[in-house]
This record gives sequence, structure tokens and C-alpha cells, in this order.
Amino acid sequence: METKPLVFVTRRIPEEGLNLVREACTVRLWEGELPPPKDVLLREVPACDGLLSLLTDPIDAEVIAAGVRLRVISQMAVGVDNIDLRAATARGIPVGHTPGVLTEATADFTFALLMAAARRIPEGVDYVRAGKWRTWEPMGLLGVDVWGATLGIVGLGRIGTAVARRARGFAMRILYYDPTRRPELEAELGVEYAELEDLLAQADFVTLHCPLTPQTRHLINEAALRRMKPTAILVNAARGPVVDTGALIRALSEGWIRAAALDVTDPEPLPPDHPLLSLPNCVVVPHIASATVSTRNRMARIAAENLLAGLRGQRLPYCANPEVYREL
Repeated sequence: METKPLVFVTRRIPEEGLNLVREACTVRLWEGELPPPKDVLLREVPACDGLLSLLTDPIDAEVIAAGVRLRVISQMAVGVDNIDLRAATARGIPVGHTPGVLTEATADFTFALLMAAARRIPEGVDYVRAGKWRTWEPMGLLGVDVWGATLGIVGLGRIGTAVARRARGFAMRILYYDPTRRPELEAELGVEYAELEDLLAQADFVTLHCPLTPQTRHLINEAALRRMKPTAILVNAARGPVVDTGALIRALSEGWIRAAALDVTDPEPLPPDHPLLSLPNCVVVPHIASATVSTRNRMARIAAENLLAGLRGQRLPYCANPEVYREL
């Protein structure tokens, strides 16, 4: 009888994906509420043929080197900045990810964050719960208009494009900055290309949808925040380190910008006493842009399919390091 490949799954994922893996593999599942510590990864991976990881797992060169039997790493996320792709490629290990599937959910949530900050919804909820709502107030909790405002999108990939489509329904003027200019989308959606400095200076709302790379780390730094309008709102639905947290705290505290809404932070998670959490003009949620039942089910299924393809020696349906196939 053929022995099933051994797989380590770093956290419980939706059954739609986990059951696929269990049918074909022997599964070691980390049952902890928090991610497995690195020493656990180093203990588990030497015996494993496959690894199904999450973006909270540090899959660095040391972990990859310890995985002497690893044939595939499959991540249930779009981003793979927690994985040393160069080390994986050097070992001939394909790395799977789940692009596309969470585009619409994340774009929806980006607009939810934008609206929440613009109309001060979390402050309103707190106001009512604190028993402060005594009458209708003509000057109470005034927000800013979204309809007809100027939106600046940083990163016009799948998610940025989906956000632009939604913004059209609000009659917004849409600017975008991306290393690759997209004339076909300019024609289709009426978006306007702008250099980052110009986008920051003109936009009423700035939404971030770029990957985390050495070039985008602290892309939104003190200089960038000072270029923004004092009435502008920043929304980060990308990765926490794209924004310089210290600079953002000063910007919100000193009025360089009006507000921020963050699905991701640096560090992540924020400790309960972090300064950002004490600012009334900062909305922070726990990295839940893709957190819908259908989206997470699809992510889990794609992660499982990537994993199983790699274990069978087949090309991964969604591979983050396709150059691995040229190296083999």
C-alpha cells in the first residue's frame, strides 16, 4: 500500500480545503489559536513532504533548509512576503498562493473602511453605547462626502481595479499610481494616471493596494503624509509596513491628514496600548478584508489544490515563483 505524503498545516483552515488535503495526505495540524512558533516549524518540516502555511508564518531560509523532504509550499493568502521565495526557488520548491479569489471581498471591505472613516461610523457607535446620544445634533459627528470626491489608488492590480469600479458608482474622480501604466483601464474606467506625489496632493481619499516589497516598504512615510491634504483620509488594505506607523501616528495626532482606516498594521497585531488605538480618527480592524465565508472557502480550496498538485509533481495552478520551473 502506497504511503500518503506527510503535510504540516500551520492552522485550522475551512473544511472545504482541509478535507481535500486529508483525503490525499497524512496531515499534522497545528491546533493552536496563534501561529506555530518558529521552533515548531523547524521541528515539523524535516519530516514533511508539503507545507500549507498562512501569511503569519515565517517561512524563511532556515525553515526551508530544514525541510529536506519538502516538495511544495502552499500559502492560503495572496501575498507571500513572509516566505523566502529565493531560498525556495533555489531548492526547486514551488510556492503556491491564492490570487484573484479575494479580490471582490477585499474591494468591498476597502470601501467599507473608507465609508466608516469618512462618516465617522465607529465614533458614532461608541457615542451611542456610551449613553451620549440625547438628541439630534446639527453639528454632531460631521463627516465628509464620498460622492464626487477624488480617490487616489496606489496599486492598480486586481484589487485596485475592483476598487476603481466601485468608485465609479460614487461619481468619484479616480487617480491611480502604479509602476506599470494601464492605458486600457484608463480608457475603460476613466481613471487618470498620476505620479505618486501628485496623487497624494490631490486625493480626498488614498487607498493602498500594492504588494509589500523593498520598494514599497514605508512608501507612505512622513514626506508622503505631509503631501496629503489635511482633509484627506488614508485607507490601507495592502500590508502594514507599506505605511510608516510612527509617521502615521504623528500625522493623525497633529492634523496632517483627517483620518486613517487600517485593515493591516505594523506591527500586526497591535498591542492593546498602542497609540493608534487611542486615536479617535483612526479605524483599526484585525486584517479581515477577505473574511467572508465564500471567500475563505475558495482560498482554502485553492491552497489545497496547489499543495496536491505540487505533491503529484504537477505545475501549481497558482505559483508565486514560476521561475522554479525554469530552474528545474
